[in-house]
Amino acid sequence: MECLRITLQPLSPFGGPVKGDTLFGQLCWAAANRWGEARLRELLSGYVDGRPFAVCSDALPSAHLPRPALPLHAFDALPGEDRKAVKRRRWLPREAVAEPVRAWLAACRSDGEVLQALGCTAGSAVSELHAQPHNSINRRSGTTGKGAFAPYTLTQHWFAAGLRLDCWLLVDPDRLTANEAVSLLADIGMSGYGRDASIGLGKFAVGHVESTELPCQPGADACYTLAPVAPQGLGLDPNRTHYQVFTRFGRHGDRAVLSGRPFKSPVLMADAGAVLSPSRLPDESWIGRGLGGDGSLSNAVPDTVQQGYAPFIGIRLTED
Repeated sequence: MECLRITLQPLSPFGGPVKGDTLFGQLCWAAANRWGEARLRELLSGYVDGRPFAVCSDALPSAHLPRPALPLHAFDALPGEDRKAVKRRRWLPREAVAEPVRAWLAACRSDGEVLQALGCTAGSAVSELHAQPHNSINRRSGTTGKGAFAPYTLTQHWFAAGLRLDCWLLVDPDRLTANEAVSLLADIGMSGYGRDASIGLGKFAVGHVESTELPCQPGADACYTLAPVAPQGLGLDPNRTHYQVFTRFGRHGDRAVLSGRPFKSPVLMADAGAVLSPSRLPDESWIGRGLGGDGSLSNAVPDTVQQGYAPFIGIRLTED
């Protein structure tokens, strides 16, 4: 598969973080809206059988990666740093991948250090949460009220001013060209990503696009993932596999919201930054499995699939 590194510029607040599995779902809706459902069915042919047409990473601060979910003893100790300071080291500079894994914690940066490195003029957090008040209006009285019409608040994610995000996108060029994939992302950026896109959230612009390869360490024997992944049934070595559990409580988007049954079945996944140790590394630059397609994810749309694949960086855990 061809690997694209695409720069995204946030233009509005977002309803939530930009996760690879949700971005893939919106990519599917964008394809259906641009080319029709017949083309989408062609793209999804073989998806749950290990033949994805596209695999999306999370949107990450430019030139940075999520800190891998390894225990602290896997890294060299940091004398003089307390536990809270170590916890704030959330982002790994991309150039540090060339160093041994044990040295990565010392290279990791806090949100403030990332913003400083990227030249963002203000802020101490890559994204901040703000409560946004909402009102439901009773159309008969023209006012708010009690119960379903009472005022309420929802959380919005505000990215730091000037921050650019990197998205790693793997595409099968025989089914989806790089230009087509970028066009779909641009469509998502105009209509909005995620929750409350219909009221202006989730807008972004597509910037620099580069055809590249994911980094890989010499002698790699483990996969370091850049999106939520379904690790079930991959034959992983439990003693060398580490991840944070992530539960996806999915909802349908686009037209399917109007079906009256927008909720999908919950899915248990490993969050981005997982370190997975299969018996041998995959030949492709992704790991995981396609989910759904058999009615298990949605009663409203039985053909629903979900990205359980993730792009990965090959790393060497075993030391000589």
